[in-house]
Amino acid sequence: MFPNSHTSGSVRSAAQVNEQIRALWLRAGGSLTAQERAAYERLVVEWAAAIRGEVVEAA
Repeated sequence: MFPNSHTSGSVRSAAQVNEQIRALWLRAGGSLTAQERAAYERLVVEWAAAIRGEVVEAA
Protein backbone atom coordinates (compact mmCIF):
# COMPACT_ATOMS: atom_id res chain seq x y z
CA MET A 1 0.00 0.00 0.00
CA PHE A 2 2.81 2.40 0.85
CA PRO A 3 5.91 1.44 -1.07
CA ASN A 4 9.05 2.88 0.45
CA SER A 5 7.08 4.16 3.45
CA HIS A 6 9.74 2.79 5.78
CA THR A 7 13.33 3.07 4.86
CA SER A 8 16.36 2.88 7.04
CA GLY A 9 17.64 6.39 7.72
CA SER A 10 14.46 8.15 6.66
CA VAL A 11 14.97 11.53 5.05
CA ARG A 12 11.37 12.58 5.60
CA SER A 13 10.53 14.90 8.47
CA ALA A 14 8.32 13.84 11.34
CA ALA A 15 5.68 16.26 10.04
CA GLN A 16 5.68 14.58 6.61
CA VAL A 17 5.33 11.12 8.12
CA ASN A 18 2.63 12.35 10.50
CA GLU A 19 0.70 13.73 7.53
CA GLN A 20 0.81 10.30 5.89
CA ILE A 21 -0.38 8.65 9.13
CA ARG A 22 -3.32 11.05 9.32
CA ALA A 23 -4.20 10.42 5.68
CA LEU A 24 -4.15 6.66 6.30
CA TRP A 25 -6.59 6.99 9.20
CA LEU A 26 -8.88 9.27 7.19
CA ARG A 27 -8.98 6.84 4.26
CA ALA A 28 -9.59 3.93 6.62
CA GLY A 29 -12.46 5.66 8.38
CA GLY A 30 -11.03 4.82 11.80
CA SER A 31 -10.83 1.04 11.28
CA LEU A 32 -7.66 -0.42 9.81
CA THR A 33 -7.39 -3.65 7.84
CA ALA A 34 -4.46 -5.96 8.58
CA GLN A 35 -2.55 -4.47 5.63
CA GLU A 36 -3.31 -0.91 6.76
CA ARG A 37 -2.30 -1.80 10.33
CA ALA A 38 1.08 -3.04 9.06
CA ALA A 39 1.56 0.19 7.07
CA TYR A 40 0.56 2.22 10.13
CA GLU A 41 3.08 0.41 12.31
CA ARG A 42 5.87 1.05 9.79
CA LEU A 43 4.91 4.72 9.62
CA VAL A 44 4.91 5.07 13.42
CA VAL A 45 8.41 3.57 13.60
CA GLU A 46 9.57 5.96 10.86
CA TRP A 47 7.89 8.90 12.64
CA ALA A 48 9.60 8.03 15.93
CA ALA A 49 12.98 7.84 14.20
CA ALA A 50 12.37 11.20 12.53
CA ILE A 51 11.43 12.76 15.88
CA ARG A 52 14.62 11.42 17.48
CA GLY A 53 16.66 12.74 14.55
CA GLU A 54 15.08 16.18 14.83
CA VAL A 55 15.73 16.32 18.59
CA VAL A 56 19.38 15.33 18.16
CA GLU A 57 19.80 17.84 15.32
CA ALA A 58 18.25 20.61 17.42
CA ALA A 59 20.63 19.92 20.30
